[in-house]
Amino acid sequence: MRRITLWLLSTVTVLVLLFSYQASLSTTHAASNSPAPVTSPSPATSPQAGADAGSASDSASGASGDAAATQSQTFIGDAVNTRYGPVQVQIVVSGGKVVTSEVTQVPWNDHKDIQINSYAVPILNAEAVAAQSAQIDMVSGATYTSDAYITSLQSALDQAGL
Repeated sequence: MRRITLWLLSTVTVLVLLFSYQASLSTTHAASNSPAPVTSPSPATSPQAGADAGSASDSASGASGDAAATQSQTFIGDAVNTRYGPVQVQIVVSGGKVVTSEVTQVPWNDHKDIQINSYAVPILNAEAVAAQSAQIDMVSGATYTSDAYITSLQSALDQAGL
């Protein structure tokens, strides 16, 4: 009877350990292909620098309002703190439309952050460009990142006047 009990407990223990072990080569591969998070925006990508460069080139060349509307400008949303770290979104607007959306800050502290954000951030970026607003779906499993992304995105859209 003791042998059967010992065998059963050993089998259950091995199965629990086997199914709880998370080994994935795709996570490591995705993390190595994703860009490293930028912790502080460069002066060239600040909303003020983009606006100043646009107004300086318009006044120097005497460009009309149509040319100014097609010029791209970069806007950086507010950094939104989550329990895992800050999230900040940067958008590029050209012709009154969001051309690109990307994060400048995202939690990248450990393996789990890398796994979650490597998956969620590209989806959020694509949805922001497709929706042209902050009315996008949250990514399942990345609730904190998604919520902070949407808040920062709305801040950048407000700055852009969209």
